[in-house]
Amino acid sequence: MATSDRIRALIEDNEIVLFMKGVPEAPQCGFSAGVVKVFDAIGRSYVGINVLDDPFLREGIKEFSEWPTLPQVYVRGEFIGGCDIVRDMYASGELQALFAGESA
Repeated sequence: MATSDRIRALIEDNEIVLFMKGVPEAPQCGFSAGVVKVFDAIGRSYVGINVLDDPFLREGIKEFSEWPTLPQVYVRGEFIGGCDIVRDMYASGELQALFAGESA
């Protein structure tokens, strides 16, 4: 399966996908840790994908999203952004509004 097909399947099959360095239980960069803290704070379950385990995925996600940095967050198949965008959305309440009226 092509890397882009793997990425597409992950973001279509899961409500929230976090492409990150490390895993949610042990992020390996501060930016990834920041996104994990946000999703933990709002109580949403998500899938964390460790891009350090697969160099093709690590580069492929950057091409797929046309976004040069990690982490990267997708919600319901839509690219949201990286750490700063997720933190800003959380601070403004915009991120929580995406899930208003739903249970985690």
